[in-house]
Amino acid sequence: MTGRERREQLVAVGRSLFAEKGFDATSIEEIAARAGVSKPVVYEHFGGKEGLYAVVVDREMGDLLDRLTRALSGGAPHQLVEQAALALLTYIEEETDGFRILSRDSPVAGARGTFSSLLNDIANQVEHILGREFARRGIATKHAPMYAQMLVGMVALTGQWWLEERKPKREEVAAHLVNLGWNGLAHLEAKPRPLRRTDPRPDAE
Repeated sequence: MTGRERREQLVAVGRSLFAEKGFDATSIEEIAARAGVSKPVVYEHFGGKEGLYAVVVDREMGDLLDRLTRALSGGAPHQLVEQAALALLTYIEEETDGFRILSRDSPVAGARGTFSSLLNDIANQVEHILGREFARRGIATKHAPMYAQMLVGMVALTGQWWLEERKPKREEVAAHLVNLGWNGLAHLEAKPRPLRRTDPRPDAE
């Protein structure tokens, strides 16, 4: 193998092991053995397990962010919600190992952020979309960041659930996310108020 080919092989081996066992439970010895090389070869290319993990995470973060950014690049607001949900679910289906790695907390400072930081990046894009929609409907735009976090969090948690379930199909899951998320936004109250508390005690006055 050329140096480049060996590096790509080690990235693929590391990605598979990190997805299967997690960062802490994966050893340099395992990575080297599965790749059919000696430990010094891994150190030569990545400086250690942490360096290999950082490369794997950076690539996955870049892939998923690109998919989600493209999904949010055009369309009616309710279409954007569905496109973003479908982009995440498609990534989970096509790159299951990658999502398993990203959805765990990254123990390596050198990796590009974390899954939560990626979701914050996406929430910032969603915030601008919601802000325009809120302004058009006379709803205070100052709450757009909060609603963006709610929407993105809902999609992300559903994605983590679907990672194991895989039912129903991704298109149907995305449609249900739009049903809850967008239809909920469509009937948004301009000034919601907390529900009045009812005292459950029978002798309450």
